[in-house]
Amino acid sequence: MSHSYSTATLSCGLPVVHIQREAPVAWCGLAVNAGSRDDLPGKHGLAHFVEHTIFKGTTHRRSWHILNRMESVGGELNAYTTKEGTMLYSLFPQQHMERAVELIADLVMNSVFPANELKRELDVVLEEVAGYRDQPAEAAYDDFEDLMFGGSALGHNILGCEEHLRSITAADCQQYLKSLYVPENMVFFSVGPMAPERVLRFVEKHLGTLNHRLARAQARVAPATLPPQRREVAMGSHQAHTIVGAQLPGMDHPLRHAMALLNNLVGGPGMNSLLNVNLRERRGYVYSVESSVTQFTDCGLFEIYLGCDYADVRSSLRVIDHLTADLAERRLTPHHLEACKKQYCGQLLVASDSTEWLALNAGKSLLRYGRVATVDDTVQRIMAVTADELRQAAELITMPRCSVLTFK
Repeated sequence: MSHSYSTATLSCGLPVVHIQREAPVAWCGLAVNAGSRDDLPGKHGLAHFVEHTIFKGTTHRRSWHILNRMESVGGELNAYTTKEGTMLYSLFPQQHMERAVELIADLVMNSVFPANELKRELDVVLEEVAGYRDQPAEAAYDDFEDLMFGGSALGHNILGCEEHLRSITAADCQQYLKSLYVPENMVFFSVGPMAPERVLRFVEKHLGTLNHRLARAQARVAPATLPPQRREVAMGSHQAHTIVGAQLPGMDHPLRHAMALLNNLVGGPGMNSLLNVNLRERRGYVYSVESSVTQFTDCGLFEIYLGCDYADVRSSLRVIDHLTADLAERRLTPHHLEACKKQYCGQLLVASDSTEWLALNAGKSLLRYGRVATVDDTVQRIMAVTADELRQAAELITMPRCSVLTFK
């Protein structure tokens, strides 16, 4: 399923990718190579706080006008922050492309972070932090990543903590924005029926004068590989929430596609995943179970989450041990390997039918790899994975390599 896409670079150095697709709704935004890993020292939560407060006022608009600009035509304006990135984007009836481009440019180039708005938004973010801790299934992931990457910038959670958040000033937000929301650290992406030349004119008109220059507070440092650990945290909850995981190589490693395929086989979204079949369907140990792979610039992380009665945690871990050891010791048969590839590639095709997925994937892949990773490209790479590569990937996630964290 190919889509026509075009890339260009603005006069200021900002890369642009546009996917031309006939649809009544269009998307555009900025993918920024800046996340919680890039928080200033002693300011954990800064990246996420800037993502919130960038909407709170510019030299041209107050917060209400920003909020209303896309909403008034039926569109939306949104953003989210990860460990290594921030996405700032809008979706809208396709005829309003320039309105969205101009607004996003205003936010990045002219945000002023008014003191009164920062104070109000601080209460909102602190409530978000408190609410997140009330969800042990979510909070367990943060604590597990802190366990795996303790002492590094990848370890602290994206939302930050109250002490650090209260210390953030408008000057901190401005410094972060102007030193990391810069042409060489971002990609502008769009999807819609408009011709690429017209989109490029809009983007050049409104973002071509962006003159922020890269000035990182500190370079990213790869976290140390820590020995496997086991930890239990008393939460007083009815259900136990357990994360099992191991550190992996980064996003450029030759086994990254084998790892993605393996993850889908082990605990992907399909009800026929090995974990769901063996832990829930056959034994009834868990209410929910899933696995995930996250690839950072210089390392990665494989995680299995399971929610179950505390009395079943140990039995569930034994099943996981058996499954991963078996995958690491024996190659899949050609028939089984082909079935795994067929399922995963089918899921990719289904996902690519979403305009949101196309837009965000185009921005992130051009930002991370310097090229647009199309679905066809990814399918070809997955289909080329060998049984031996899958077995090698499985060796990285066997239980002796894994740490375990349980909230009980």
